[in-house]
Amino acid sequence: MPEAPLEETEFGLVPKGAGWFVLNAREATWVAAEGRGALCTFEGKTLGGEADFSQLGINIRILGPGDPMSMYHWEADQEDFLVLSGEALAIVEGEERPLNAWDFFHCPAGAKHTVVGAGDGPCVIVAVGARDKSVDNPDWGEYPVEETALRHRAGVEQETTDPKEAYAGLKHRQPARYRDGWLP
Repeated sequence: MPEAPLEETEFGLVPKGAGWFVLNAREATWVAAEGRGALCTFEGKTLGGEADFSQLGINIRILGPGDPMSMYHWEADQEDFLVLSGEALAIVEGEERPLNAWDFFHCPAGAKHTVVGAGDGPCVIVAVGARDKSVDNPDWGEYPVEETALRHRAGVEQETTDPKEAYAGLKHRQPARYRDGWLP
């Protein structure tokens, strides 16, 4: 298996082509938006990256207090979250669960969930998800209505399977270069 070359962009490095690579999160491309936090995109898809992450998605999320990681949803594949620093709130099956550094949150396929930043400062989370049944699949999952998620700006008012509808009221994340202080 060849090494995938890394290409410099104005927002950081992106892998070009299939193959293995080593990429420091501080040098990778990110996307960010006020009120939505920042997301490290190791694949670099927003900037023409060509890494093959068809089986497993992985990213780093930086959430400020009250920032939703995603809209409340369930998917046909499992997702897992490891809090590296700070505080967050898991909303799962309509219940709130506080998360602190080194807490691991497992969501089997079908579990309704989201994560929202909490506490007084940023929260850093590694998010991992299988992609066997969720990518390019019309039966990937859905965004159900949930009052607990709505109270935290992380829910939809009308059930949908369309991500564009679910995220219509939130700012779109834009490509960004890593900013000092995002990671501990």
